[in-house]
Amino acid sequence: MLLTVAAWNTYAQEETPAEQPQTLFSPMKLPGVKSSGFYGAVTNSFSSMNGDFVNLSGLYGGWFINRKLLLGLGGATTNTTMRVPEAYKTIAGADLRYQYAQFGLFTEYVVNSNKKVHFAFNMLSGAGFTAQYLRHDRDEHNYGHYSHDTNFFAVLEPGAQVEINVLKWVRFSPGISYRQTIGSDAKGFSDSDLSNVSANLTLKFGLF
Repeated sequence: MLLTVAAWNTYAQEETPAEQPQTLFSPMKLPGVKSSGFYGAVTNSFSSMNGDFVNLSGLYGGWFINRKLLLGLGGATTNTTMRVPEAYKTIAGADLRYQYAQFGLFTEYVVNSNKKVHFAFNMLSGAGFTAQYLRHDRDEHNYGHYSHDTNFFAVLEPGAQVEINVLKWVRFSPGISYRQTIGSDAKGFSDSDLSNVSANLTLKFGLF
């Protein structure tokens, strides 16, 4: 028994550089990168577009550098219906709704990441689009091919969060952000209609 314990203690000791396995290629080390991790996030946002309440579901994630900076990708889309006013419908009299989505580069700077409660500041920089669609699938047969008035534009959305370390691999982050669109020319959806403040609830999972 004593021999087993002694053997385990010897095995558990940290290997010295000389004892580590030799390989043909060494891991790439980037200047200034002391630690690397990764995480992904599921986020839900409450906002308004053109006076209508909207709920946006989103995802983002990427490479977490030095427990401070996330470099990755993100996106979000509306999951509530926004009725198209009759004056802007591509099919007169049809039950048409607006769809909104955005996607692009996502960066996040985390302050004092190891603290139980800390702050994070983020930015989505990319593109977005709106489109009209028929609310009911059965109507597709009635109207056939029709114009969706698909509209593309640039999107910038800076935000701030209070981040809570729930577990080593889970974080909860309520926050706010401001969505600014640039170049929207959809029927009934100008930049001023699409741009607004959002309240966000976010869960993050990963190696922080």
